[in-house]
Amino acid sequence: MALSSSVAPGETRAVLLHQVSWGAILAGAVAALVAQVILNMVGLGVGLSALSATGSGNPSAGTVSLTAALWWVGSGIVASLIGGYLAGRLSGRPSASTAAYHGLVSWAVTTLVVLYLLTSTVGGLVGGAFGTVSSAIGGAGQAVGGGLQTAAQAAAPNLDKISNPLEGIEQQVRQSTGGQDPAALRDAAVGAVRAYLSGDATQKAEAENRAAEALAKAQNIPVDQARAQVQTYQKQYEQAVTEAKQKAQAAAEATRSAAAQGALYAALALVLGALAAFLGGRLGAVKPDAYRT
Repeated sequence: MALSSSVAPGETRAVLLHQVSWGAILAGAVAALVAQVILNMVGLGVGLSALSATGSGNPSAGTVSLTAALWWVGSGIVASLIGGYLAGRLSGRPSASTAAYHGLVSWAVTTLVVLYLLTSTVGGLVGGAFGTVSSAIGGAGQAVGGGLQTAAQAAAPNLDKISNPLEGIEQQVRQSTGGQDPAALRDAAVGAVRAYLSGDATQKAEAENRAAEALAKAQNIPVDQARAQVQTYQKQYEQAVTEAKQKAQAAAEATRSAAAQGALYAALALVLGALAAFLGGRLGAVKPDAYRT
């Protein structure tokens, strides 16, 4: 479609000068993706070569995760710079600002593609060698989250240690019988103690009597002595519940803090990538002298 004759030649040149070249943008995005794959494969190779199969002298999991996260961010910035430069150069625009915006849009397309690959099942549907590359990209992309998760686990108690408080009490009841009583009496004592500790508070006294009687029969001891043991189990259970709640709260707080830091670090990495792509596009702008050849 021809431009209207009412448009001045100078305005026509300005429109053509700032026109978007989607071919250049897509080419820059593809180059950035390939560059990121190569850089992360190099990082993966260097990291694996630095590890020992025997485990001696290997860095800690936190160090490995942090190093992988920094490499992922650094490779993303370098890849954005390469893609932005290529998009700016292939756009053929002598205007530095227009070429820079081509690089910025190319970075945006690259970011959307990476996010799609990391949040979809596309990587799992691709087999062969590309599947290995896709797995490497996914693992590198999750390195930041893995590093923060490791930090959270180090800052908070291990969730695996937050066990059911009743399990320890039940084990004590079984061990206190010494295995001398019939299994039915031992199981009845365990069940009665469990019902007393986790039952309705309004029926606490009745549950205590049943637990004491069952424990006395299982251990062949006086009921009063069994009742004292039951009360001791009650104190241990309350203390275990309190400790479990504290561990769960500390773990939840560490997870929240790690998630907040992860969001801020991810945003910072994206901003740095955008700046690198913008700078690369500006550097790739075609100089006006190139049109005189």
